[in-house]
Amino acid sequence: MKTIIIIGSARRNGNTVKITQFVQEKTNWEVINLSDYHIGHYDYEHKNATDDFLPLMDKIVEQYDRFVFATPVYWYSMSGIMKVFFDRFTDLVSIRKDLGRALKGKQMAVISSSGGDNLGKQFWLPFARSAEYLEMIFIQGLHTELIEDKISAKEKNRILSFVKMIQDFKD
Repeated sequence: MKTIIIIGSARRNGNTVKITQFVQEKTNWEVINLSDYHIGHYDYEHKNATDDFLPLMDKIVEQYDRFVFATPVYWYSMSGIMKVFFDRFTDLVSIRKDLGRALKGKQMAVISSSGGDNLGKQFWLPFARSAEYLEMIFIQGLHTELIEDKISAKEKNRILSFVKMIQDFKD
């Protein structure tokens, strides 16, 4: 199964990117950073239909079977850029239904990061429910905690176990 990591972070060299680089080194999964694209907020008149979102989704849906979303935790939720990306999924059920339907059966997992281990179960709800609505398969999420901007040996082992679980996942 071909996998892509989709990073949504306000910092290009932050902890989420460090974790993603670690995963990429171990898996060779491809990575895209949402900061490299111009993706406007969702609007009901579809004024952003010519931004980078739909061409990016065309590429992602055509080339990948599994999406791993990587996001820092901001105010107990996914990052703003990741939220905008998820909001734009509405375009996939309105003006590009072919793309929305093509998500059926694809897999989704999430890696989050923050400076503390205070993440509640509710954090995963937008991901799990979005997957359910789009008829995707939500595998699981992993919350990571970096100390002094470093991935500890214990955290590396947790991440590697999570990666193996994703790779071995059968729906």
